[in-house]
Amino acid sequence: MDLHIEIAAVQGRRAGLERALRDAVRDGRLSPGTRLPATRRLADELGISRNTVKAAYDQLVAEGYLSARQGSGTLVASLPTTDAEPHETAAHARAPRFDLRPGSPDVGAFPAAAWLRALRRAIATAPSLAYDYGDPRGRIELRTALSGYLGRARGVIAPPERIVITSGYVQGLALLTRVLEGGVIAMEDPGLPFHREVVRRAGGVVVPVPVDERGACAQALGDCAAVVVTPAHQYPTGVTLHPQRRRALTDWARARGGLVVEDDYDGEFRYDRQPVGALQGMAPGQVAYLGTASKTLGPALRLGWMVVPPHLVDAVADAKLHSDHHTESIGQLALAELIESHAYDRHVRACRLRYRRRRDQLVERLGGLGARRPVRGIAAGLHALVEVDDEPAVLARAAAEGLAVGHLGEHWHAPGGGEGRPQGLVVGYGTPRERVYPEALDVLGKVLGGG
Repeated sequence: MDLHIEIAAVQGRRAGLERALRDAVRDGRLSPGTRLPATRRLADELGISRNTVKAAYDQLVAEGYLSARQGSGTLVASLPTTDAEPHETAAHARAPRFDLRPGSPDVGAFPAAAWLRALRRAIATAPSLAYDYGDPRGRIELRTALSGYLGRARGVIAPPERIVITSGYVQGLALLTRVLEGGVIAMEDPGLPFHREVVRRAGGVVVPVPVDERGACAQALGDCAAVVVTPAHQYPTGVTLHPQRRRALTDWARARGGLVVEDDYDGEFRYDRQPVGALQGMAPGQVAYLGTASKTLGPALRLGWMVVPPHLVDAVADAKLHSDHHTESIGQLALAELIESHAYDRHVRACRLRYRRRRDQLVERLGGLGARRPVRGIAAGLHALVEVDDEPAVLARAAAEGLAVGHLGEHWHAPGGGEGRPQGLVVGYGTPRERVYPEALDVLGKVLGGG
C-alpha cells in the first residue's frame, strides 16, 4: 500500500515517524484494521534505516496505536471511543423500530446474482471506448434496450435518439426545468415537497394544480409552461389519472404549447389489472416521459431515463452535457444486458407479486378497523393512503410505538391544516424486510385503533 507520511525536519527521524503515524491514527487518516507497509518497504520509501522504522512501530504498539501479530503484519489498532461517537450512537438509537414511510422499495430483494451476471457479460463485451467520455444522452446499448422495453411494457413511443439517460428522476426534472428557462411549472397538490424544491432551485416557478379522486385537474393549468404529473399512481393520494383527465392534459399541451412531464411513479406495479399504459403514448410530441430503476432495482444504482419530444432532444442533451457530461457507463451496459436477457422482466414480475402480497396483508390487517379507516390508492404502487381524523394525534401515537409513517399534511403546497383538507397516513409497504413486516402492520393497526 501507499502511505503518505511526512517527517518533521526539526525532529529526529524516529521521533518524527512516531509522531506522524500517531497523528494519522488519531485523526482517522489511518483507520482501524489498516495494514501498514513492511518495515523494509517503508524504510526504502522514506530513505531511513529499517531499524528506525521497526523501533517506531514497536513504540506505537506499546502505546496501543498499532498491533502486531505473527504472520499478520502490523495493523492500526482500534482506539477508545471518541467524543463524536456517542452522538452517532444516540442518533442510531432514535431510528424507528418499524419503518413504513413511503418512497423506497425492498432493497433486500435486489437481484444481486442476475446483476452480477449482467455486469460480467457487459464488461466482457464492452468496447474500449465504453471507458472513455461518451454521448451525454447515454450509451446506445441501453437506449436501444429501453426503446424496446418501454414500448412493449409501458406503451411509450421511444426511439433511441429521443432517450436521455440520467442519474435518476431528480436530475431529469432539473434538466427539463433548466431547458424551460425558469418558466411557470404546475405541480400536483398534494405532492412531494422535495420535487418542488428541485424545480425552484433549477430556476422554475412552482404553482399548485389540485388533485381530486380523478387525478390532476387540467382545467386549473392556465398559461403554465409545463405541468408535472404522476398518472400511474399519484403520490401521495394513490389515485390513477382518469382517462378524461389524460385527454384533457394532452389537449391543454397541444392548445397552449405546454409540456406535460410524466413521472411514471410506480408504473410497473399495478395489481388489479395490467399496468396502465403511459400517458406519453397518447401525445409523444407534448409529453416528456421520466422513469427510473430506483423502485424496480434500487435507488443506489442512480439510473434513470427520459423520453423527450423531438424539439427538446438537443436542448436536454446539452443541459445534461453541462451538468455531469454523462451518466456512468458500466452500469448502463449492465442494465442493457439485464433488459435484453429478460432478467429485468422476470425481476419486475417477481417484485409485483411480492408487493401485491404485502398490499393484501395491509388491507387485511386494517379491514378490522371498519369504515373509520378507509384505505385508498391500493390498486397500484408501493404505498397506500389511510384516512384519519386527527393526523397529529395519530402521528404522536405512532412515534410512541417506534413507528415511522408519512402523512398528507407534509405534502400540501401551502403549510398548515387548511379547512376541508383530508387527513391521512401515507403508508409505504416496500421498505420493511419480510420478517418484520407483519409486526409493523400489527403496530400500525394498534396506532390507528387508538391504542
